[in-house]
Amino acid sequence: MERVFGTELAKHIKNALRPRLRSVPVRLSNFRLRNKLNIALMMPGVVLSLSLLSAGSLLAQSKQKEADDSDQAVILVVGAEGNDEYKQQFAAWAEAWERAAADTSLTVIGLNDARSASKSQLQTAIEESAGDENLQEVWLVMIGHGTFDGKRAKFNLHGPDIQADELKRWLAPLKQRLVILNCTSSSSPFINSLSGQNRIIVTATRDGYEYNFARFGQFLAASIDDPAIDLDKDGQTSVLEAFCAASRGVDDFYQQENRLVTEHALLDDNGDSKGTPATWFDGVRATRRPKEGMPDGLLANQVFLNRRGEENSLTSEDRKTRDRLELELEQIRLQKETMDESEYLLKIEPVLIKLAELYAKKGE
Repeated sequence: MERVFGTELAKHIKNALRPRLRSVPVRLSNFRLRNKLNIALMMPGVVLSLSLLSAGSLLAQSKQKEADDSDQAVILVVGAEGNDEYKQQFAAWAEAWERAAADTSLTVIGLNDARSASKSQLQTAIEESAGDENLQEVWLVMIGHGTFDGKRAKFNLHGPDIQADELKRWLAPLKQRLVILNCTSSSSPFINSLSGQNRIIVTATRDGYEYNFARFGQFLAASIDDPAIDLDKDGQTSVLEAFCAASRGVDDFYQQENRLVTEHALLDDNGDSKGTPATWFDGVRATRRPKEGMPDGLLANQVFLNRRGEENSLTSEDRKTRDRLELELEQIRLQKETMDESEYLLKIEPVLIKLAELYAKKGE
């Protein structure tokens, strides 16, 4: 690929950014870092070639290690099915999740007998996760039906249903990152109740009044560990990528059936309790953003149910550092239009260097 640089960009890269990055022995095959470099350095009139980083010092091989044991917990809950048709569908979705989450600390409630999916079992599973110091992430996957009476949204169980505000209280003690995937009808109010820092909330609907049976869960279960939907080609399937793929699957279903779309999924990971539809994303980048704060999708694109390849070489602390640096880089990138080229590059340089050094450490 031919390299084309704007005058100021070329000067800065050649005099500062390039020499320092070349001194860091990180693999070119590290797709995630490569993508971050290309995205961060994209400016009008600029095409950045990978050959910019092709110095011999970048060819060190990283060492693989086993992923941290049991640092992810998945609580999979299958609620009241209503009839045999729904029971079969919910079982198929849950079994797909069981396969995808096989390498996590997995708790399944109600799969073989939905009558066993009780509030007390769910509460116990959440409490056990809160007390496990080894866990870095807790996933809660809710499959079934939901209701909304205009004030309260509920997830249907045999026996008393669980309200969004009840779940909020139960989850409050958890310090781990939370990924909450509510695949039911009328699920949007769960975003309002559960949104917060270091939390990813996905719902099958955009408001509580989308009360018809939601098919979103079918497509999310099929997407959550599908390598084919790796939009940014970093070797991982993120929550954001699965969310976008599942949303497309829902739209395709209704279009093929020539039916009115009765569900519109939302994702919230910036803590503003609003949520964003898949139509606001072009690939993994938000094309629209709220008036204040960061757009949704940044955290969700850093979280994967299964970590493949070089992601397994990172410890939990490495991932925390990497995620923080990537978010810092994105915050700078979002302000790019307010800076000239030199100022922008001076701001991103130390962040890029730290990212490169983080990956280089894994090759030592």
